[in-house]
Amino acid sequence: MSDIHVTAPAAETPAKPTGRRLAFIDVARGAALLAMATYHFVWDLEFFGYVAAGTAGTGGWKIFARLIASSFLFLAGYSLVLGQWPTIRIDAFLRRFAKIAGAAALITIATYFAFPDTFIFFGILHAIAAASLVGLIFLRLPAVVSFVAAAAAIAAPFYLRSPIFDAPWLWWVGLSETLPRSNDYVPLLPWLGPFLLGLGTAKLFHARLVSALASRPSTDRKGRLWMTALVFGSRHSLAIYLIHQPVLIGLVYLFSLISPPTLPDPKEAYRSNCVAACNQGNPAVPCDSFCGCTLDRLVEQNLFDSLNRGEINVSTDERIARIAQQCTMNVQSGD
Repeated sequence: MSDIHVTAPAAETPAKPTGRRLAFIDVARGAALLAMATYHFVWDLEFFGYVAAGTAGTGGWKIFARLIASSFLFLAGYSLVLGQWPTIRIDAFLRRFAKIAGAAALITIATYFAFPDTFIFFGILHAIAAASLVGLIFLRLPAVVSFVAAAAAIAAPFYLRSPIFDAPWLWWVGLSETLPRSNDYVPLLPWLGPFLLGLGTAKLFHARLVSALASRPSTDRKGRLWMTALVFGSRHSLAIYLIHQPVLIGLVYLFSLISPPTLPDPKEAYRSNCVAACNQGNPAVPCDSFCGCTLDRLVEQNLFDSLNRGEINVSTDERIARIAQQCTMNVQSGD
């Protein structure tokens, strides 16, 4: 998130400082910001009803979101090496950490009031802050250790999930069996993996990149506005991250006042939302069948209209819990 200059070498064999800014890092971070804004715009369109419910959280868009998060964490790990290797500058690290952690806290507070049921308690900024602390341990270790630890972090949720981590105060770890609801959930595991991959890559290859770039003649980039825009975004990445989503939501909201979205059929909307939520929870039953069953039961018991108006709390209402349990049993038995 902070400006990165080639003044602190970042490889197993230190490189001499060049004082030049590496354009490829700025361009990569700027491209990640552009991709993030694109994804959030689709999320906003879904939120206001312009695209089908569940669009941003399923299929290709879900993969796209994970690639974006991975790129930010990879670059954060790479940047930690540039700023803190071979000599850890604790004052600079603490300043950077305070900015990121403070911004993460601001995101949590803002989303708690805006989306109390799905507020962001451990999103991408929280993950970067936590991974940066862990990353300090790996700065002194060989790059191969970072790669092995990255593989272990990515694999951990597949093998180490436990009900012990279902406690809310342990959700940040990423090993709970039940996924918490949040608009941006980026727990330490497996997301420490991309961060350590970036850290190890920087230690192993950055010195070679610096030497290769230093030996090349400088090229004239005049007129390459796209690169200028990406570099500008990179140098102000934290501010852009905090500002872009309120701006996008505001623009979509203003557009909705001029051209309101066509409201979908309530039953189809319920099915779409139910299937999207079910898929995100690592279901033990087919989501289409389960959601169709719950819709039928809600209609039969004259609960659907009340639920659709927000008069029923799905988290506490015993009737909803009973319907969910009955439909789970029916789907599992094949009825």
